[in-house]
Amino acid sequence: MNTFTKMAAVAAMVLATPAIAQERLALGATNAQSSHYAYFASLAKIINESYPDKYQASVVETGATVDNLKRMARGQLDVGLITTSALFHANNGIKTFDGEQIDSPLLWAYSLAPQNVIVRRDAGVNSLEELAGTRFGPGQRGSSTEATSQEVLSLFGVEPEWVRGSNGELAAAIKDNRAIGFIKSAVGTRFDALTTDIATFTPVQVLPVPEDKIAMIREQLPELSIVDMPGGDMENTGPYQTWGFMIGVSARPDMPDEVAYDLVKAVMEDDVEQVTAFPAIEGANLAELTLNYATSPLHPGAIRWFEENGYDVPDRLRP
Repeated sequence: MNTFTKMAAVAAMVLATPAIAQERLALGATNAQSSHYAYFASLAKIINESYPDKYQASVVETGATVDNLKRMARGQLDVGLITTSALFHANNGIKTFDGEQIDSPLLWAYSLAPQNVIVRRDAGVNSLEELAGTRFGPGQRGSSTEATSQEVLSLFGVEPEWVRGSNGELAAAIKDNRAIGFIKSAVGTRFDALTTDIATFTPVQVLPVPEDKIAMIREQLPELSIVDMPGGDMENTGPYQTWGFMIGVSARPDMPDEVAYDLVKAVMEDDVEQVTAFPAIEGANLAELTLNYATSPLHPGAIRWFEENGYDVPDRLRP
């Protein structure tokens, strides 16, 4: 085989080689047992199918919001699950992020996350005040639920003996009666899958937040939302109120505008994968949800998509 023939053969092999994704994207989710992990798995599928020759996205199991924000600041993640309350704190360098400001811009929000105060029914605890001194989980270690739970109960003057761990570890502690309960995000207005699993074998109940404490949250923690919950047999309660926040997706501080635009475009144009993975968002308009409830600035690339599609982006959400 002469030189020309060899060069032609090599060129043919190169042309026959499938295109390789130009940029790898790490999507920071949460504990793999969470329904939100499934949502992020759907995002990876949407991105990879929308841009097969441009991006290669994969999901990373993490400690959720606070962990994701810190990893994005270090460049270890490209996007991450966040709560609007924690993102507000990170952007402003306050509370959990005091002295550690993180300019992670919001891409979109997708779900309201009411925070349920859940205890074993046989614990004999029927009010928030009675949690003082009990072995109780504030939520998954490193998550926004954990940070917010501690802040809210501290506001109420309630100090449990905190039990730390992943969601799975906290669930096991409740089942084994090594902890009387924990605070866990609901999905929509119902228990998430992990809490439902606990309740199937270990009867639990939700502790409502009384009106006087609702007023305290409104005054002292305005970044939180007050959520009306229907209650039910599994919750062992009628209608009640609790606090909550929006769950969304933010980007690493230096994400290029084009990448942010591409991700938002792919997600907003999807009408199958996200609902299949996370049924709670069925029928939701993610663009309107984002613009109505976001409390932190949007990424310029996200703003471009919203404006191109006829949405009015308020000044409070502009960088």
